[in-house]
Amino acid sequence: MREITFAQATLEAMDEEMSRDERVFVLGEDIARQGGIFGQFKGLPQKFGTDRVRDTPISETAIVGAGVGAALGGMRPVVDMHFADFMGVAMDELFNQMAKIHFMFGGQRSVPVVVRAPDGLTNQAAAQHSQSIEAWFLHIPGLKVVIPSNPADAKGLLKSAIRDDNPVIYFEHKMLFSEIGPVPDGEHLVPIGVAALTKPGRDITIVSYSYTMKVVMNAVSMLKNDGIDPEVIDLRTISPIDKETILNSVAKTHRLAIAHEAVKQGGVGAEIAAIVAEEGIDFLDAPILRFGAPFTPVPFARSLEAAYRVKAEDIYSGIKALFD
Repeated sequence: MREITFAQATLEAMDEEMSRDERVFVLGEDIARQGGIFGQFKGLPQKFGTDRVRDTPISETAIVGAGVGAALGGMRPVVDMHFADFMGVAMDELFNQMAKIHFMFGGQRSVPVVVRAPDGLTNQAAAQHSQSIEAWFLHIPGLKVVIPSNPADAKGLLKSAIRDDNPVIYFEHKMLFSEIGPVPDGEHLVPIGVAALTKPGRDITIVSYSYTMKVVMNAVSMLKNDGIDPEVIDLRTISPIDKETILNSVAKTHRLAIAHEAVKQGGVGAEIAAIVAEEGIDFLDAPILRFGAPFTPVPFARSLEAAYRVKAEDIYSGIKALFD
């Protein structure tokens, strides 16, 4: 098993799927000229040509609309959004068209399009280039939403998304592109809708995803010094949510915490808390904890941005208080 970066893992996924299926192509801003701003498309134009790695005008509406049209025409497009924040420009195409066509046409047509959306905090990218907006799409029937936290899942989920006959939103945290991790050799697929039990434990279930998994694992190391043994679940897919894995874990640990970088109000954590309250309330011996960003746009000032972030110390303190 090799160690490669998150960006290289997604590049391998694109290369393998474009080689396997000539219907797969990618379109977006500056991907043929630059190879993507995070290097995630580097070399693809030289190998597959600019008909299959297509630069587009700066128009998210046109980019997503072209992807939807191509998918209806029998292709399997991968649409690059440059930054997830810009998806708001193309919301009609995303939630009124690609998400609903299969339903509105009685299942006669599918829309196999993948929308790649780099998201999350970096370093003073401010309010319009730093957001985690995955909860918007959790509320839209007809979309699948995946959100890997490591290179192996980045590759496996992207390949599964490209092969899926349904539209898939693929969030990839900007801070993860340079992360190095083991990726299996050969064919590697990660099933959509199946969470990963990252760390077994006995005392509390912590559910997270994307870059916040790193924050959670730092908190787990701190809790270990206090004799607290968390079980950690990486969602990997947030729509559909793997309820079975979460409920089975809470039935064992009797406590639950959810952590994500996105705003706490109305976030994925709220949905998970509601699921457990509805279907597993008798398992719980303590209140559910949620960790997320405050209800404010992402600030530019370095000090305020630091205060905005969910930190391992916050998760540690909140969980430790349950055991004091």
